[in-house]
Amino acid sequence: MADVLIYLETAHGADGAVLKKPAAEVATAGRAIADALGGRLVALVTGGAAPEGVLGRHGVDHVYTVDGEAFGRHLLAPQAAALQAAIAATEPRAVVMAASVLGKELGAFVAGRLGWALMSDVVQTAVDGDRLTAVKPKYAGKALARLAAAGPAVISLRPNAVQPQESPREPATEALEVDAGAARVRLREVVAAGEKKLELTEADTIVAGGRGLGTPENWTLITDLAAVLGAANGASRAVVDAGWRPHAEQVGQTGKTVSPKLYVAAGISGAIQHLAGMSSSKVIVAVNKDAEAPIFKVADYGIVGDVNEVLPMLTEAARAFLAG
Repeated sequence: MADVLIYLETAHGADGAVLKKPAAEVATAGRAIADALGGRLVALVTGGAAPEGVLGRHGVDHVYTVDGEAFGRHLLAPQAAALQAAIAATEPRAVVMAASVLGKELGAFVAGRLGWALMSDVVQTAVDGDRLTAVKPKYAGKALARLAAAGPAVISLRPNAVQPQESPREPATEALEVDAGAARVRLREVVAAGEKKLELTEADTIVAGGRGLGTPENWTLITDLAAVLGAANGASRAVVDAGWRPHAEQVGQTGKTVSPKLYVAAGISGAIQHLAGMSSSKVIVAVNKDAEAPIFKVADYGIVGDVNEVLPMLTEAARAFLAG
């Protein structure tokens, strides 16, 4: 049991199924574990997307594909069936996937069924002797839990926690025949969002707003800066609870956990619930009129001032800088 199996999620775009952004990060982490164990890196792709060139560039030795309508829809049961079939074919020491909504659920489901260890939402992985190890932020990033498993483990990796590295291979591709079983849940309809937005958990830059904006009409200050920076929009729980923004944009303990390269927190006080979802960001810029706001304790750069006055200046400065 020296091989590592990675599960890669797909998204459906205009040109069909494509790998989601964390694929290269998951492959990089999996390759490092496989190298330490002296094994292969095997990938599982369901739903029709298997770009061997992309996977081979990031160290994948072998690709399993599972096609069929049931596997093109990210429902738990068929994805679990596909993953368990790939595990049976590979007999890996570890399974690695992105800590997305599906990844967290799927990882826990399969680990429970197999009686394997589960390391969820981790930011580092390694091999220490005969143990798999990982690091997981706790208490809004104030502490780091170090996990270890002597046996096989399922690992979900927080998006943007690993810098993709290239390790070229020429992977072989093999189709797996998997019975999806009787569907207990049926997907009746998929309704696309009215406008195309960056996925929060995959974004390199996020501009998030809070109650400090004063009114929902001022939210355009967030979207203006996000548009200039090519960023995703995020929101605090208070803003979502007030009905200003949809829950899909909420960052925090009861929202999404993000780790972008740049996180701009505008008018967000920094309650522990919010910090739990963004404190692992690489660079945090905070704007708040309260100099004692908790957000400044985790921020790399802080601006004390009225967010409604500061954001337009930041937007114009960013526009001028990017224009050269």
